[in-house]
Amino acid sequence: MTNDRKKRAERAEQMRKEREKADKRQRNVITIAIVAVVVALVAAGAWGVTTISSDNQRATEEVTPEGATDDYGVLYTPADAGAEDVEGEPVEVELYEDFLCPGCGAFEAASGQFLTQAVEAGEISIMYRPFAFLTAQSTNRYSQRAANAAACVLDDAGVSAFKQMHEILFANQPTEGGAGPDDDELADFAEQAGAGDISECLRRETFTPWVEAALERGREEGVSGTPTVRIDGEDVSGAQEGTIPGPPELQEAIEAARAS
Repeated sequence: MTNDRKKRAERAEQMRKEREKADKRQRNVITIAIVAVVVALVAAGAWGVTTISSDNQRATEEVTPEGATDDYGVLYTPADAGAEDVEGEPVEVELYEDFLCPGCGAFEAASGQFLTQAVEAGEISIMYRPFAFLTAQSTNRYSQRAANAAACVLDDAGVSAFKQMHEILFANQPTEGGAGPDDDELADFAEQAGAGDISECLRRETFTPWVEAALERGREEGVSGTPTVRIDGEDVSGAQEGTIPGPPELQEAIEAARAS
């Protein structure tokens, strides 16, 4: 082999080796880039799962809705109803209710308007007390979720909006054993009642721990079922012991409390 041919062969070999090095460096860069992308995707996926899990987590800390009393009640007064020049102290009517309870629905249908008019006349105030004890009697925990929705409305828009939500929930009361209205429907009810967008409050169930505490407080007060109606500290029943009171029994108890 002549010197020229030998030099050309050496240059060709050198160029081949340089190309191999360049190819290897390029493969390394590509591999590193792929690994970086995979790591980023895994991290993003983990962050997304964590975020979704966090967003979907129901509230666990007890928070009192704005406008509620310290003893887990919602007081609707003559002033809230627009009454003026009220003489004397209105009699307080306590109502322990569950929005899934058929008896509560029947009580609202029979006596709700009577009580509302009595508030407007300045005769009484109503202390609404959530007693969500039928949570297991629906497939989507409606009893508890409806009480939370009412609390969301109270917190967002005040007592008068809560009163409207109270009426709307009973007007749309589902039957036991099935599914109650979902969150979208509850949000629509809230809007009808005069509240803003409470979808986040519904999704997080912000006031469910408060609703649960209200239930325990009611049990401590001797309440075992709904509706329980108390006037001047005394349970009021219908014409027959143990039956749901109607307007005549309520009026009689109100007058007795006013006279005492």
